[in-house]
Amino acid sequence: MTNPVHIRSTKHDDISKLAEFIVPFVEQEKILPRTSDELDELVETGFVAIEGNDKIVGFASLEIYSRKMAEIRSLVVAEDRQGTGIGKKLVTACVERAHQRNILEVMVITSSDDFFQSCGFDFTLPGEKKALFIQPHLNEKS
Repeated sequence: MTNPVHIRSTKHDDISKLAEFIVPFVEQEKILPRTSDELDELVETGFVAIEGNDKIVGFASLEIYSRKMAEIRSLVVAEDRQGTGIGKKLVTACVERAHQRNILEVMVITSSDDFFQSCGFDFTLPGEKKALFIQPHLNEKS
């Protein structure tokens, strides 16, 4: 039987454990690598899923760009705890933080469309607004 999991805001004391926790996800290219400075910034608006005696089993952060826009970043859940609702709880915590700060839109860039759609995200916004992207380094002319 697994211990109950609770979601809390990240603390600066979490950074070293968090840096270690995300290594396998970076190696599998599920999330981008993060420097300790970047983690320090993400901690300000991040959440951890904690099991038992302060064991991190999940993480997500809300990066706030402006009063209009924020992005859920670096959502990861320990492999043995995936499918147990931890990811949804982390997403909910991020969305609630955005709501508390009166942010109008929250986006996510993901390869897990179905998961985020199950959390209420969609490909378009009211009025058929869509996010379009370009990777400038891939469009350079030789």
